[in-house]
Amino acid sequence: MLHLSKLTAVTFVFGSLLVGSANAEAVLRSSDTHPDGYPTVEAVKYMGELIKQRTNGRYSVEVYHSAQLGEEKDTIEQTQTGVIDLNRVSMGPFNGIVPQTAVPSLPYMFRSVEHMRHVMDGPIGDEILKAFETHDLVGLAFYDSGARSFYNTKKDITSMADMKGMKFRVIQSDVFVDMVNALGANATPMAYGEVYSALQTGVIDGAENNWPSFESAKHFEVAKHYTLDQHQIVPEVLVMSKASWDKLAPEDQAIVRQAAKDSVVKMRELWDAQEKKSRDIVEKAGVKVSEIDKQPLIDAMKPVYEKYLSTPELKDLAARIQATK
Repeated sequence: MLHLSKLTAVTFVFGSLLVGSANAEAVLRSSDTHPDGYPTVEAVKYMGELIKQRTNGRYSVEVYHSAQLGEEKDTIEQTQTGVIDLNRVSMGPFNGIVPQTAVPSLPYMFRSVEHMRHVMDGPIGDEILKAFETHDLVGLAFYDSGARSFYNTKKDITSMADMKGMKFRVIQSDVFVDMVNALGANATPMAYGEVYSALQTGVIDGAENNWPSFESAKHFEVAKHYTLDQHQIVPEVLVMSKASWDKLAPEDQAIVRQAAKDSVVKMRELWDAQEKKSRDIVEKAGVKVSEIDKQPLIDAMKPVYEKYLSTPELKDLAARIQATK
């Protein structure tokens, strides 16, 4: 078992894994807030199968889905200390930790899902992954999270003016907060697990996410208006604790890194299928999907870009992303 020197409130979850001889299979603990069966969860399970095969059973991966180990902000800290070995996290919560992650998190940074995949699979993606290493983390791979759009309990949104004064939940990221505020709405940072009840009770008017998350979290049951503004196409990132990584022999590090890269193909196959399935489910359940002119929203992002592209390095990174064909 890797790096269990630090005790936390979740340590009891792993107690059963501590039993065994020095030669027993070592289990890498991986966290995900999404439910079992979700593409990211299944992709990490697939990665675990590859690792087990390629290490002849010396290592395997146990995925704790459905936020069993906590919400993303909490699990990031646990991963940095080595209590959690692997973690699949949205890019947003890393924006205040790894500055480079704020750039692909910016609204309308990518022209399409295909553009995002091409950028993140290449040298720019590798550059961003490497930036995690100075923060007690090892970046392994990028997964998809589709195009994020707004949904709400009140009305069809067909123009930016329709959003004025509405309260939208966002992930705990300054980029997301500033984006919503720039659109004339009010941003309410909130843990993912609290969104359903907040929508149901009127604490918030809406939220924003991709089709699979909108469907799997059952938000469509209470939010019947979905707007295809596609404001963000933000990759998600799979990271490993630097403390856990350093416990691995170099050849095992290479196996883990390659298995993570190989799992991206599996994740995208599952994602593309799930995206279509989820949209079909919510539309059949009576969700109204609205189109919107994106250009006013894009124009409104100018102050957001000015704030977050605050150094020559970040401006250059954004320019290289947008210049990638």
